[in-house]
Amino acid sequence: MFMSTTLTHMAHTCDAIIVSCIDFRFQKYIHEWIEKNMPNKTYDYVGFAGSTKELDTILGQIDISVRLHSIHDVVLLHHEECGAYGPESTPERHATDLRKARETVLKKYPNLHVSLYYIHLDGTFEEIQ
Repeated sequence: MFMSTTLTHMAHTCDAIIVSCIDFRFQKYIHEWIEKNMPNKTYDYVGFAGSTKELDTILGQIDISVRLHSIHDVVLLHHEECGAYGPESTPERHATDLRKARETVLKKYPNLHVSLYYIHLDGTFEEIQ
């Protein structure tokens, strides 16, 4: 016997979206940072090579998180020695790209809070202003 089920939309929200690179070397540091800095908060997590390097792709993910989960915060993470950036992986380039991403997100979603971090190989998080 075949039973039809009706799917109902259930409202569910979360606090933030976190966007980072996929590089395995940094996942432990990211997890520890989240546990320390976002206790009891919920978040969508996007791992993409180069983090915000392909900004249009990441903006699509942020759009979905805003639409489906009504997020309030965006955390964008870049890291030292990013293979997706190759020889362009300098602290200055990452800071520039992170700032551009924040500006682009805030232009579309001015009520969001956007935090930027550059992660060093030793796991230190440097906040980018």
